[in-house]
Amino acid sequence: MKNKKTNIKRIAAITMARNDEFFLNRWISYYGKELGEENLYIYLDGFEQKTPSKAGKANIKKLPHKEEAVQRGDKTRILLLSSLANELFKKGYDIVIGCDCDEFLIVDPDLKTSLKEYLSKKDTFFYSLSGLGLDVGQDLKTEPALKMAEPFLTQRNYALLSTRYTKPVVMLKPATWGSGFHSIKGHNFHIDKNLYLLHFGSVDLEMIKNKIGDRNPSWEKHLKKRARTIDIITNTKNKNKSPKLARTLQTLLRPIYDINKPAMLGLKWITTIPKRFKNLDI
Repeated sequence: MKNKKTNIKRIAAITMARNDEFFLNRWISYYGKELGEENLYIYLDGFEQKTPSKAGKANIKKLPHKEEAVQRGDKTRILLLSSLANELFKKGYDIVIGCDCDEFLIVDPDLKTSLKEYLSKKDTFFYSLSGLGLDVGQDLKTEPALKMAEPFLTQRNYALLSTRYTKPVVMLKPATWGSGFHSIKGHNFHIDKNLYLLHFGSVDLEMIKNKIGDRNPSWEKHLKKRARTIDIITNTKNKNKSPKLARTLQTLLRPIYDINKPAMLGLKWITTIPKRFKNLDI
């Protein structure tokens, strides 16, 4: 329950991963700092999976791996994670953040407040909140391969303003996510004006190539979509599109085939990552 003296809510973050220790360690470091490691819940897909070296006090459970195609596997994972989220609500958590281990929800640094403090001020009128999706990618013309030990945002300057990553990752009431956290079943999404969801799955081309070689063939198409972000960023001349305008479009527009997701008229807008983001330790 909420701490009455400080009005700080109990917030958990959950994820599920397989063969992704690199991103998991960064995920744990970031959300552990923001929420406390003891409030992190991680499913590892496979008993053979290595516990992340930075696991700390995070709650980690290994599950049996089942070889499935991407789409089917996404459904299996999201049902497991939705069930976990609802159990955490029953145990007294006020808010549950669910996302992939290469996704980082941030508050606009100009507000000079932590993620926990910011979300604690939100009421539960809505079922969920979304940040604006920024698919951070590599500009092959100007940016070298990633230095793995250094923060991402000191090495990358551009992002695709992506509806794919404007996701309702903040669950304010018990509910069920759609595959990949892209929707809340039976409920609309609401984009918060001060939240951003940074996706780093496209942050480095060589990393993507290595992952393609490490996964079964059904995952190859999925991983090549990430390489497409790099191609768009590299070949786009105007890299100064407005995140504010993109947020407005995604708030107002819906695809006819899926009205509880955002739309942007198919526009592939690239934005320069704001300088105020550069000091984020991700």
